[in-house]
Amino acid sequence: MRIHIATDHAGLDFSRDLRAHLRGAGHEVVDHGPQSYDPLDDYPSFCINAAIAVVAEQAAGIPSLGVVFGGSGNGEQIAANKVTGARAALVWSDATARLAREHNDANVISIGARQHTVEEAKAFIDAFIEQPYTNEERHARRIAQLAEYERSGRIAGHRIDSPAAPEPGRV
Repeated sequence: MRIHIATDHAGLDFSRDLRAHLRGAGHEVVDHGPQSYDPLDDYPSFCINAAIAVVAEQAAGIPSLGVVFGGSGNGEQIAANKVTGARAALVWSDATARLAREHNDANVISIGARQHTVEEAKAFIDAFIEQPYTNEERHARRIAQLAEYERSGRIAGHRIDSPAAPEPGRV
């Protein structure tokens, strides 16, 4: 499995340990940055690039997932979710990591590097990678609705109360 990772300065130490852990488990790791410590760096481009790569590779049939992390993981998740086709979930336990895959077919997870130890993060990532998507009809239907809204600003048969539909294809 190819794993795309990205962070900011808050997660740089995690990045080194997690790359080694993932490679040790037989995964190919693609690091989208940063490569060196800069306390003023900005995570959005790193996380967006990781999510773009995951979405593109999955569309091409290449097994891949993404892991983004920063101080809380919140901004990194938001950044990854700006990419059309990305389904990034903030995880804080083994259960949320597994459910992100099992129910939501998440293709990216986000972890708060200042919220968890490296060992906890490794366990979350392993749980995420190991858990298959169930493909149950109810979950597939909900994921399809999210994709439909992402494309069109609508969900057929459901009321959406936004005054104007968002522009399709954010990234």
